[in-house]
Amino acid sequence: MTITRPSARWRRRTLAAAGALLLGASVLAATATATAAEDEVDPRVGLAPGYFDAGIAASNIELLASLPREAPFDAPPGNFGFVNSDLAFTGDHAIVGSFNGFQVYDVTDAGAPTRRSAFVCPGGQGDVSVYGHLLFMSVEETRGRIDCGTQGAPGAVNAERFRGVRIFDISDIDNPVQLPGVQTCRGSHTHTLVTDPDDPGNVYIYNSGTSTVRSGAELAGCENAGLSADPVTTGNPTQWRIDVIQVPLAAPETAAVVNQPRIFTDPATGAYNGLQNTLPGAPHPSGTSYSPLPNTNTCHDITAYPEIGLAAGACQGNGILLDISDPANPVRIDAVSDPNFSYWHSATFNNDGTKVIFTDEWGGGTSARCRVTDQPEWGANALFDIVDGKLEFRSYYKLPAVQTLQENCVAHNGSLVPVPGRDILVQAWYQGGVSVIDFTDTANPVEIAYLDRGPIDEPNPTGLNLGGYWSTYWYNGSILGSEIARGFETLGLIPSAMMSANEIAAAGEIQLAEFNAQLQTKLVHAPSFAVVRSHVDQAERAGTLTGKALADVRSHLDKAEKLVAKGNTASALDHLANAVRKSGAAPDSALAEAIAALAAAQG
Repeated sequence: MTITRPSARWRRRTLAAAGALLLGASVLAATATATAAEDEVDPRVGLAPGYFDAGIAASNIELLASLPREAPFDAPPGNFGFVNSDLAFTGDHAIVGSFNGFQVYDVTDAGAPTRRSAFVCPGGQGDVSVYGHLLFMSVEETRGRIDCGTQGAPGAVNAERFRGVRIFDISDIDNPVQLPGVQTCRGSHTHTLVTDPDDPGNVYIYNSGTSTVRSGAELAGCENAGLSADPVTTGNPTQWRIDVIQVPLAAPETAAVVNQPRIFTDPATGAYNGLQNTLPGAPHPSGTSYSPLPNTNTCHDITAYPEIGLAAGACQGNGILLDISDPANPVRIDAVSDPNFSYWHSATFNNDGTKVIFTDEWGGGTSARCRVTDQPEWGANALFDIVDGKLEFRSYYKLPAVQTLQENCVAHNGSLVPVPGRDILVQAWYQGGVSVIDFTDTANPVEIAYLDRGPIDEPNPTGLNLGGYWSTYWYNGSILGSEIARGFETLGLIPSAMMSANEIAAAGEIQLAEFNAQLQTKLVHAPSFAVVRSHVDQAERAGTLTGKALADVRSHLDKAEKLVAKGNTASALDHLANAVRKSGAAPDSALAEAIAALAAAQG
């Protein structure tokens, strides 16, 4: 394969790209920065094509295991009836959604996962989440059936059709039982679990339907108003709203829609379509038409953070911030738009809830959008700080490695890696692979690890064959990935100058009973030597702890840990106190606080 030398734009490890981001009437710009030498060629450029034998380039990350899709979930790449989609986790199990149902993998040993069971239930796109013994799955295609059958549900109106949120009892994870789900007017493309700290008896689901509107004859209450550039203020159109589903945990079979908030309404005019109303034919800055169309008539995905009372909605033509202090009644408190963004796709808060990353799925996930001709602000992430309840743009980040015309590549799903003291995201880029970035400084995100393959060459050796990572999430010490065409994969971070062994170990000490990427919870580290050493490593990396002081701190920590192991906590506390003193750290510094917390835990 001929290796194409990338332009200087693609020879950047960090992209805080120049570009205009429209915030209300203001235009903000981010200044491009380059941290790599101008003549450096990224190892990801020019990888050999293949299916399971494609060339691989990796930095500070390793592929632990790759399990190919098995029947009845296998098909040639590009068959949308069988592609893998999103992930959810419960205990030692990863649940992989699919357009054909879902599969359960045992990840007790991330280095040797096994497929435990599979449940066929077609309907696409198979977005999944878990809460206790309940599994929820999104269904939007007209072939979805109430009985999970594979024969489809043909006809304009069909009483056997299911489009909405399925609910399963997975008390016996090998034998899931489908409960009555909740039918919705536009089906369910994605959904988000939302808990209420004041209401432990219920969970809520924010449902985002992006497909066609069902007829009122098939489902009562559905009303198709189409799209409009003019204000829409009358009727009860299915567009320009989301569904709020209440799930009583004592009787999940009675789950129902309890609200359909119009979170896009213009408060001044009352127009339901109060945000973006782009109609077909509008150009993208690339010179092509938008793909998909950024008309804000629903959300693609919503990420909730109930502990801080906020949710971030990636809503087609806008990124929005919601007050969810009353989960059944979300209220929009801010909205931003960006002429560079084609389709606001997903969102991730940092652990403190002071920042949010939005992704742009330019091309819908099926197109090559990481080409050398594509600007770094197209199909990228947009990073914001949250200041006084408002979204303030800081920079863009895009995968800094040019991909070929044969690779669907664009920003997609990721989650936090809980390294103490840092904001780190692991993110899927379809056939762009996986990228791990530090966004502690939202104005200067930095890539710290990646893994990429060459383009899939089956069934068309020279065309674009759909594949790549749909989602890559950190869960209990490992990165787990849903690969659209290849299957289920596990990866591990490798210590480097940009992330130490102590930081990786501290991140792995966060052990969750379950995880849904779109339901964020506060990740709190218990005091430990790995946490303290993470802060020491960060101080060394920042240059604030060097030479003899650095050596003395590490020596006292080593001695304290040995004394704790022997049960001599009194002497260990003396060494921990000396570590603080030798570091010269202010009492309110992260390092001093981590050592104090460890001392208190030992005392």
